[in-house]
Amino acid sequence: MAGISAVAAGVLITQLFTPPAMAASIEDLRLPGGPTSSQNESPVDLDVRLRLPDTLPAPAVVLAHGFGGSKDSTADEATFLVEQGFVVLTYSARGFGASTGLISMNAPDFEVADASALIDYLATRPEVDLDSAGDPRVGIAGGSYGGALALLAAGYDTRIDAVASDITWNDLEASLFAQSASGSSGVANPGVYKQMWSGLFFSAGLTTKDGKVTTCGRFTPEWCSAYTDAATTGTVSTTAAALMRRSSPISITDRITVPTLLGGGQSDSLFPLAQVNANAEQIMSAHPDVPVKVIWHAAGHDGGVNETERLRNLTAAWFSAHLANGPAVSNDFEVSRVEGSALSNRDGGTVTVLRQAKYPGLYGDSASQVNVLGPPQQVLAPAGGVPAAVTSLPGAGGLASLASGLLNLPLPNQSASFASEPLAQAQQITGSTRVRLTVAADRPVTNVTLFASLRVVSPQGRPTLPNGLVAPIRLSSVGPTPTQIEVDLPTIVTEVAAGDRIAVVIVTTDQAYRLPDGPAVYTVSLTEPGLMVPVVTTTADAAGIPAWAWPIGGIAVALLAWLVIALLRPRHHSANAPSLAADADPSGNVPPVVVSDLVKEFPDGVRAVDGVSFTVPAGVVLGLLGPNGAGKSTTMRMIMGLIQPTAGQATVFGEPVYPGAPSLARIGCFVEGPGLLPHLTGRQNLDLFWRASGRTGDAHLDEVLEVAGLGSAIDRRVRTYSQGMRQRVGIAQAMLGLPDLLLLDEPTNGLDPPQIKEMRQVVQDYARDGRTVIISSHLLSEVEQSCSHVVVMNRGRVIAEGTVVELLAGHGGRRLEDVFLEMVGEGHEVVTS
Repeated sequence: MAGISAVAAGVLITQLFTPPAMAASIEDLRLPGGPTSSQNESPVDLDVRLRLPDTLPAPAVVLAHGFGGSKDSTADEATFLVEQGFVVLTYSARGFGASTGLISMNAPDFEVADASALIDYLATRPEVDLDSAGDPRVGIAGGSYGGALALLAAGYDTRIDAVASDITWNDLEASLFAQSASGSSGVANPGVYKQMWSGLFFSAGLTTKDGKVTTCGRFTPEWCSAYTDAATTGTVSTTAAALMRRSSPISITDRITVPTLLGGGQSDSLFPLAQVNANAEQIMSAHPDVPVKVIWHAAGHDGGVNETERLRNLTAAWFSAHLANGPAVSNDFEVSRVEGSALSNRDGGTVTVLRQAKYPGLYGDSASQVNVLGPPQQVLAPAGGVPAAVTSLPGAGGLASLASGLLNLPLPNQSASFASEPLAQAQQITGSTRVRLTVAADRPVTNVTLFASLRVVSPQGRPTLPNGLVAPIRLSSVGPTPTQIEVDLPTIVTEVAAGDRIAVVIVTTDQAYRLPDGPAVYTVSLTEPGLMVPVVTTTADAAGIPAWAWPIGGIAVALLAWLVIALLRPRHHSANAPSLAADADPSGNVPPVVVSDLVKEFPDGVRAVDGVSFTVPAGVVLGLLGPNGAGKSTTMRMIMGLIQPTAGQATVFGEPVYPGAPSLARIGCFVEGPGLLPHLTGRQNLDLFWRASGRTGDAHLDEVLEVAGLGSAIDRRVRTYSQGMRQRVGIAQAMLGLPDLLLLDEPTNGLDPPQIKEMRQVVQDYARDGRTVIISSHLLSEVEQSCSHVVVMNRGRVIAEGTVVELLAGHGGRRLEDVFLEMVGEGHEVVTS
């Protein structure tokens, strides 16, 4: 029931606090931008869209898109900001969409000049608030290519009043030629060339608008030449370095004096967190009093976990506070921790937001030392760099995590590993770890490329590479005399559970980077055993909920909990309440569940359940089977009295189900997850649930624990449980008091095959003494092994019912999956184990 309460509370809060959508006036415009080129002063023609809110005048926001996009790429963000009351201008940057001109990578004289021309235009619009004549109240925002433009524009145009920039670069050269080593004259500059990311960038601008095939596409000759040199030589010319610096925020961060919101992605091998860190520290150093808020979210160019909704809300709140005199916002550092480890009580892939008042930088508030050990090891840099390790898939978005998890395998003789002992206690890593290495070769070798990473190794020996990130190292030369370097390992946010080991791994190849011709053999060793791990002291919030919502949300949850208990707590039958008890068998042997012509039609006209009838005998495990959308969960909720049917009825032990029906005391249920409190033990959670439910008598806790197979883990805190353990506690919660009827909605969600097998035994043991279990599931093979009876639903109707044996009879030994597919037809999402 706790799971149901949490879901309902979330719906209630959404209904209370979601602002009503507002209509917006939209104008499509063609506006002049900056000069076409240094030889042609005529302005480019920019494709612009202006959105106006209902309430005017209002502050304005300029939205810049990512590389390869257009004004349409930011349509959702623009609509959201208009609903918050801003005038929003979106446009296609020169060289993209329907705008004219050539791509100059956010050059001050061109793309930045375009942004200033658009601010000139906003100053002429009566719908836009003005600070003074020609100076509109305006913010600017963007991500990646657009994020750099936002920062550069704020550095060059003093009329900009606030900035929001996400997943972008500080120094384009340092981003595309990465270097993670320091401390030796042998450290090369530039670093290792990101040839795959660079190639993807350049290819996005190669298509010409007239369809002609050229070597430069829509790039200016200067940028075309810079890319060609880098791609053919793997290095940067003096001219190209100067060109990249002018298009990098590092050139103007000391000029940014307006409130700046900076986001960086943890899953980003293109512009990693070190780049957002550089932007933040440079602005803070130059202007300590300027509000700067830094966010390390869970997304990025490599995919990660989508936090779009939260980031939109943060951006809107930032602009509301700094442009529209809205509620003050915190400048706290926020970092997303993706859950799914033994340290978490939440499902894998969900996010907890950690906060700290002061931005700690890459190295944390302090550092702890973890000793990593291992002898000197030889590694091979193969001829031509082939075969090469795969750690990420540049440009693949969400598929990049697949590469990290499945393709990141050690190649023979190409890796050296130095690992810690199993950790005695859990370790949170938030930032960049540092290690000192020594590299040597048996002969002089030039242009040495290595890749360092931090990996978490489970007790079973399975290594994990957080977000597929590696630290590139390029040394100008290495010989028999050892070269000592200090390496900043990738900035990550991860949890290392007690019993896991931390390993520093050095490899010679990575398919995303430009590699030397080779071959060569290096000897890699630890200069000293200490791995310096950043320590950051944070507090945790639930992701995406602003601080002001917590008190109100708490009241809503408390009211909802009271309502659930008031409705579902068993009480004496009203004399006027409908009853079928008179029709029951005089011996009292009524079926546990009878469903008669049950219908549920929702207000939008969707009929989720359409005339469902079936009877559940006592002492069976019944599988309520069907594809997604068949109406299984809706039917179960009506059996439990959580929602009312449109027509028909469900009876439990001869009594109709209604709020407060005495028959509800004989039901235990598991719906929408267990809803456990992470800081309490499993036993404390069960005791609290039993007392909160209002029931009296023996909870039969010892018997429940034996059936659920929780063992000594019941006295550990829930936050240390695996997903399987949390599911077991949820089932135990439903079993408290040994109810005669147990209803379980998808109890095996998130469990691996061994855990599913254990859960099967739990359910069968529970039904052995004459109690009844109903399981809603679409795991066909599991239903076949767990259940004695089945009811098959499709499109809101019952299409078959009976025992599993009866259902399979006459099908020549075929599996339930095959029979099921014959019944419901193809095209359904069906999960088989």
